Amino acid sequence: MKKIRILLVGGGSGGHIYPLIAVAQKIRYFAGTDSGNHLDVRYFGDAGGYEDLIKENGIKYSYVVSSKLRRYFSFENFIDFFKFFIAIFQSLFKIFFFMPSVVFSKGGPGSLPILFVCKFFAIPIVIHESDSAPGLTNLISGKMSKKIFLAFESAKQYFPNKNIGVAGNPIRNELLMGKGDSSAVITEIEQKEAKKQFDFNPERPVLLILGGSQGAVVINDFVLKNIEPLSVKFQVLHQVGLSNFDEYKKDYDFLSKTLPDPIKNNYKFYPYFEDNLKSAYIAADLVLARAGAGTIFEIAYFGKPSILIPLPDAANDHQALNAFEFEEAGATIDIEQENFLSLLVLVQLETLISKTDILKKMSVSASAFYRPFSSETMAAYLLSFAGLNIYPDNAPIKEMLLK
Repeated sequence: MKKIRILLVGGGSGGHIYPLIAVAQKIRYFAGTDSGNHLDVRYFGDAGGYEDLIKENGIKYSYVVSSKLRRYFSFENFIDFFKFFIAIFQSLFKIFFFMPSVVFSKGGPGSLPILFVCKFFAIPIVIHESDSAPGLTNLISGKMSKKIFLAFESAKQYFPNKNIGVAGNPIRNELLMGKGDSSAVITEIEQKEAKKQFDFNPERPVLLILGGSQGAVVINDFVLKNIEPLSVKFQVLHQVGLSNFDEYKKDYDFLSKTLPDPIKNNYKFYPYFEDNLKSAYIAADLVLARAGAGTIFEIAYFGKPSILIPLPDAANDHQALNAFEFEEAGATIDIEQENFLSLLVLVQLETLISKTDILKKMSVSASAFYRPFSSETMAAYLLSFAGLNIYPDNAPIKEMLLK
């Protein structure tokens, strides 16, 4: 029996946790092809609100206190200084008794002390950087890493003389359509059926609005101010964000008293798309969203035209750089938040939805931007440290793994 122990590490946001889960799903699939394997995949860290999701995917959860590296003065830095050493102490014991074959890190708050301990125990470190400009944790841990996987080609410049593979961003099984992991092909019938799931008219366009897992107040305010013109031109699916939902619902309930029924019927909002995110993407004719890497690669996978509003205070301005690279590929229109004005955005949305030729070009460009077999590539590489050499039947993956 081959014992396979793999450790997962990453800050407790959707952008960190979902790719870890996607890779873990492929690890379980590959390792499960041989019934003689004993697979033990664990997550160390603070997963925030994602602990249950981690456990549901067969990953053992072990809490390690989280601390954050800040590049600016804050009194929280003094508190997190002590948390950092508490995490080192916790990790020493947990890793000693687990002793994984390899650790896979997505970076983010709380990752670094665990990785320092892994380095101390000579455990190979593999990291994945989702953004075009790496966070501080990955910049530091990249120097200790055996291999660095990147989502964006432009991030190579930050890791000179390192073993790098540009593999894209992993997509969870729950979002994948059909066999394999190439870009989704959505038929007209499938899109109409998805629209019906939300009680929408299958013949009218759907605008999907996403603000990330926590939502975006600026985007929510824009929607509240413009529900009527938006709902006249589109049927709107809106992810408000878990932390913003209660306040948003109060504002909407007050506003909706004056709205005619056709407008209310064309607008549906949710705290968070979870089980129905796949259907929301399939139903969408156009997406308005933040420029997080996870969202960009999901949009690319489903081949959807989009308008991106980068978060202006994102670390290293990474969302602006993400959006720029996606726009350079011809897949999106990038609007900086300072230019996110009602009239400009409404005109842009209405112009796009009326230009079917432009939408088709953007859709093709988005699909071409997607990098297939991302999670398979990383899973196979991680399993190789446990002596399980699985090369999916795909030449590009083999070339990347055998470098």
